[in-house]
Amino acid sequence: MAELKRILAVVGPTASGKTALGVKLALYLNGEVVSSDSMQVYNNMPIASAAPTVEEMSGVPHHLIGFADPADKFSVAEFIKRAEAIIDDIISRGKLPIVVGGTGLYVDSLVSGIEFQDENSDEVRQELEKEAQEKGISAMLELLREIDPETAAKYHINDRKRILRALEIYRIHGKTKSLLDRESKSSGDRYACTWIGITYRNRQLLYDRINQRVDMMLENGLLDEAKAAFLNNCGKTSVQAIGHKELFGYFKGELPLKEAVENLKTETRHYAKRQLTWFRRNSKINWIYADETEDILGEALKHI
Repeated sequence: MAELKRILAVVGPTASGKTALGVKLALYLNGEVVSSDSMQVYNNMPIASAAPTVEEMSGVPHHLIGFADPADKFSVAEFIKRAEAIIDDIISRGKLPIVVGGTGLYVDSLVSGIEFQDENSDEVRQELEKEAQEKGISAMLELLREIDPETAAKYHINDRKRILRALEIYRIHGKTKSLLDRESKSSGDRYACTWIGITYRNRQLLYDRINQRVDMMLENGLLDEAKAAFLNNCGKTSVQAIGHKELFGYFKGELPLKEAVENLKTETRHYAKRQLTWFRRNSKINWIYADETEDILGEALKHI
């Protein structure tokens, strides 16, 4: 069996310091950064996505940032495909790939070797949408229970998109989503990964950093960026982006700016909680608490 290619992953909640640590590790270990942030892939939203500036990159090459149109769908499967090619190129040049980001699904799927079934059929999807309109989504969920009870048990009646997608997968492949997921996981890890996690033991310090980041984003032009997305109707991706959607109510005249900003800070803190919940399930992560050490790079290097 061939030896797995070695990579490094730096993960953690938003505003914890992943970008800075990733750059320091790249400079020290002769590496390049591969972003695993689901919003940083899009252009026209560098402020909301907290994409690193040229100054923050400190000359370290960064990949998978700002290349996709916000109106286009960008899937996990597409991320894996692009990331694999970039990682191979980095390794071929004798450098270390350092995957940096807070989108747990992206980095976990890349490292674990999961193969996503990205095939889709407009015809099948239209058939399913028609059936759902005629019979109701509850009937579609019941159909999924008959075909794939394992997957159906994970979905709520409001998960319309996922229910229809699971049925679409079955009609395209003749296999259930749960079976395809098991088959993909059985292939084993894609890379030999050293995991570094960065966070704060004192959660309030992290929340203070989040609030300060939002204030800085506003100083750097977040309102103009979000308003452009609002006026251009950039599609579902922009609507989903934390940093844009919370401000749309202000642009519509539905709430004052101060309230919109407070909503943004609150939602970002909630997002950080969800990130921590996700990453805590990964027992391979070596955690560094930024509020307990002044030498974050040194602490990270102990695990490499």
